[in-house]
Amino acid sequence: MRLERISRATEPAAIAYLSRAPYENVFMTYLVLYDFAPGTRSRIVVALDQGGAVAGVGYFGRQLALAAEETTLDAFAAHANRHRGERMIVGPRETVGSFWKRVESWHAPPRLVRDRQLVMAIDRARLRPYPRAVTVRHARLDEWPAVADSSASMIEHELEYDPRRNTADFAANVRQMIERKLWWVGESYGRLCFFCNIGPWCRKTAQLQGIWTPPELRGKGLATASLSAICDRLLEVSPTLSLYVNDFNALAIALYERVGFERVGEYQTILF
Repeated sequence: MRLERISRATEPAAIAYLSRAPYENVFMTYLVLYDFAPGTRSRIVVALDQGGAVAGVGYFGRQLALAAEETTLDAFAAHANRHRGERMIVGPRETVGSFWKRVESWHAPPRLVRDRQLVMAIDRARLRPYPRAVTVRHARLDEWPAVADSSASMIEHELEYDPRRNTADFAANVRQMIERKLWWVGESYGRLCFFCNIGPWCRKTAQLQGIWTPPELRGKGLATASLSAICDRLLEVSPTLSLYVNDFNALAIALYERVGFERVGEYQTILF
């Protein structure tokens, strides 16, 4: 088993490998297909078996993301030992769990482990009828403070840290995403009642992130109406939508199931 940086020669096989599990691998598929920044490309490596076939893909940036066969994990672990400093390890649950056993003895201890995160997906046929009670639209740039607050609240709730500690970078990223029309909001009687954004995407799916309803507006059906309407709009341009959620977040899971999302896989995230 050998690892090498992704190249034009290995890119088609890497995409084909990642496409076998499109919902779990959407982040890395996005990087391979659409992120051509030299800093990104240099951090994507492929594992090749003795016959030269791709048996795994890894990204060693601020997050370490893996999609790999069990037989490749020793090689990926050795590579990780030379590229330390990631803030999280994320990927299919069995892969991350097995990889962590190989690096735990020398790696910095995690501050938080999300052991089981449900990967869920929806398509047009699964989208359930919904009340047309909310206006959904792209967030406007002048709304970025409210969007940033919602995003920070979601991150703090799910990952137990406040991204506003790095105020300038976080705010700039939110504004940039709004300008790219990646943030969506639900509006009811002139008040923003729901937030989400489009994260990585590929030909098969687009991943929804940052899903948040202000606590004082919960229990009124606004999240169901908003998310359903946003999915309705996005399914005009993407064949499916996907997301992932911590297995203990029963309220969020119930929301997604009301909209029509179904479970298609499992992630694990280890944070440092």
